[in-house]
Amino acid sequence: MRPATGRFLHDGHRLAYSEYGEGPPVVLLPGLLFARRLQEPLAQSLAARGYRVITMDPLGHGDSDRPRDMWKYSMTAFGRELIALLDHLEIERAVVGGTSLGANVTLEAAVLAPERMQGLVIEMPVLDNALLGCAIAFTPLLVGLTFGEPLARLAAAALRRAPRGLHPLADALLDWGSQDPGPSAAVLQGLFFGRVAPPREERRAIEAPALVIGHPRDPIHPFSDSDMLVRELPHARLLQAGSILELRLAPARLTDEIARFVDGCWQPAQESLRRGRRAAAR
Repeated sequence: MRPATGRFLHDGHRLAYSEYGEGPPVVLLPGLLFARRLQEPLAQSLAARGYRVITMDPLGHGDSDRPRDMWKYSMTAFGRELIALLDHLEIERAVVGGTSLGANVTLEAAVLAPERMQGLVIEMPVLDNALLGCAIAFTPLLVGLTFGEPLARLAAAALRRAPRGLHPLADALLDWGSQDPGPSAAVLQGLFFGRVAPPREERRAIEAPALVIGHPRDPIHPFSDSDMLVRELPHARLLQAGSILELRLAPARLTDEIARFVDGCWQPAQESLRRGRRAAAR
């Protein structure tokens, strides 16, 4: 299934997105510095089940504009970009989800515009228990991208020439490494100086149904964060993945669980629509 692609302007910058299928809307966001291609297999699976699935590159990611100003990047700004996508596509409500950074952006959007959230799919949230692991993992990356930019740019150029099409995960990783290191460093700097996620009191006020997917043995996305989030959200369910790679390498089980959750989010709205149509026909 080849997606339709588009761009729209938000705060003076172009943001890129793709659309798959038709039906009730679902929006998926990628992880940190990944392009929207990361969510393509899940998007295609949900589209085949009767949903209109939109994947978006936040600012500084993929095909969206990539300014080098660190102050333009924050979780809250990414949340506003997601709401701007819904406005651009004239979508009143959607099931929204994402991976890692995309999971936290989903939480930000749910705080900013709770009335737009039909449901939340939150894979690998980065919350209180992840701070040490993130510092250990991303500080060397930030230093390397900033002070080793000439070498990083050469490596990115080489990766851009690498062939694609062997596996969706391999393509996503090649895209991740092929980016200009300057804007990527700005994204990391902006996130380091902002809040990682909505604070606990704001998370507890999120009323949308949520499916939280946690991974074991992952210091950057500790399972304890997923478990904590499920306890905080009033209408959340926890789904444990076998590993950080299950949804990318053996996705059938998790994809079925996500699809059932999305079905449950939209079923009441679809039943209400059908009742309204029957009443109008009388």
